[in-house]
Amino acid sequence: MSMKQTMEIYELLDSAKVTGDKVASLLHERGLADVTVQTVEGPERSTDFVKAVIPGGEGPVLGIIGRLGGVGARPEMVGLVSDADGAIVSLAAALKMADMRNAGDELPARVIVSTHVCPNAPVLPHEPVPFMSSPVDMGELLRLEVDPVMQAILSIDTTKGNRVINHKGFAISPTLKEGYILRCSEDLLDLMEIVTGAAAAVLPITTQDITPMGNGVYHLNSIMQPGRLTDAPVVALAITAESVVPGCASGASCIVDLEQAVRFCVEAAKAFGAGKCRFYDPEEFITIKSLYGSMHRLLES
Repeated sequence: MSMKQTMEIYELLDSAKVTGDKVASLLHERGLADVTVQTVEGPERSTDFVKAVIPGGEGPVLGIIGRLGGVGARPEMVGLVSDADGAIVSLAAALKMADMRNAGDELPARVIVSTHVCPNAPVLPHEPVPFMSSPVDMGELLRLEVDPVMQAILSIDTTKGNRVINHKGFAISPTLKEGYILRCSEDLLDLMEIVTGAAAAVLPITTQDITPMGNGVYHLNSIMQPGRLTDAPVVALAITAESVVPGCASGASCIVDLEQAVRFCVEAAKAFGAGKCRFYDPEEFITIKSLYGSMHRLLES
């Protein structure tokens, strides 16, 4: 159960005064020594990038990235906004894994968690509902979020402002690798069904979603953007809703849905680090590349 950690992070981020240093202080208190904070300045606003490394064995390294524009949209909105879900889930997963270590449960491999904390991010017009925009250059944030050490990535983001998935809870995407949208990972689908006790939900992504933001084509959101900066397989973990919910809406984060997503991240970290969870089929990927060549051009600016 990860409810305690999820609520702790939720309450910490639900503040106009929250900073990356306050997040790092909590993680330090729970035994994580390798936590860094870097303030990134934009033209008018700034954000605190937070990176935490959870120690483990010698298995493959999983990256967990919390994607968002901001945890708040002040002064336009008061309180924690829906867009904060990516930060909540990623940081709560880090806190839960820290507590597991304190209880004597070592992970089979390191896990790297990265996200950012901004309580006053701007709002951007978007259809069908407004987006939360980034307070700083998205390219700069992506370069900080994606660590070359990561051998697979879960990219977490609120994905409620659309009409293409009508499921309350969370969903995972097909795997993105080097510009190819591959089949869904059966191992991750299995983990999702175990964690939720329900049928797996899959986020439909398109070629447009994996291309660079700002290129003039429609994007569901920025959840697939980390796949542009790495050859590691990337799977989106989308926090979803049955209705269309703006990212800048307050009072829209469901703690039960977030806790399930946290448990999924922890289980994925355990299984991937132990070599028991494949994000894609390497042999099939070799075949598809031999047939159709490189798709890196889709990821280039």
